[in-house]
Amino acid sequence: MDVAEPSEDINALAQRHGIRVKYYKTDVASEESIASSFERAKQDFGRIDNCITAAGIALEGDFLSHDWDRSRKVLDINVLGSFFCAQHAASCTRQQNSPGSIVMIASVASHCALPGQFVSLYGASKAAVKLLGKTLAVELAPYNIRVNTISPGFIETEMSGALAVKKPELFEVFRKSPPLLRIGQRQDLTMAAAYLLSSSASYVTGEDIAVTGGLHAGRIKVSDTVEA
Repeated sequence: MDVAEPSEDINALAQRHGIRVKYYKTDVASEESIASSFERAKQDFGRIDNCITAAGIALEGDFLSHDWDRSRKVLDINVLGSFFCAQHAASCTRQQNSPGSIVMIASVASHCALPGQFVSLYGASKAAVKLLGKTLAVELAPYNIRVNTISPGFIETEMSGALAVKKPELFEVFRKSPPLLRIGQRQDLTMAAAYLLSSSASYVTGEDIAVTGGLHAGRIKVSDTVEA
């Protein structure tokens, strides 16, 4: 489910992995669009056991420059979109009377201010998602539905790439700020998500996994360079 078209051929993806894959064009800022997509998914697949809420946009700019309309859009997508996608997924799983797992994508920005970026509202929205994961974990536990969050750090995606094009100096920030001294890759997130969705994490709920290269933990050295 996404408002954007898939960047990969989903039919080829399905054939390569021997799975069923379907794309549902969804605007997570619209409750009607969310409801329609979940209903179609339930009809097509027969059930919904797991869900990852990952839609999000960033608004960069110093705090005093933020305006109402653009700020509201960030909250509608990042917070309400995550909230109601999780609600629909949990509702389907509860009706099935089966265990379920929801993984909500937060951000390292929900842990700390980011070097080189002014993303106060984005950080606030992702902090809301992180706390939502904990409260839903408690509320949905009686239905055996687990809820956890993942807080990615600087990950090489279309969003981070677009920021780096606008501000080339950010690429060096992405690479040198984490203690592990590299930008994260998507595969750094996949195993964390797979674990949380799997039965291996059947006793894990209300947890946040920070996949940040150590960025959320801070730095000891002030210098941004490390000699080999």
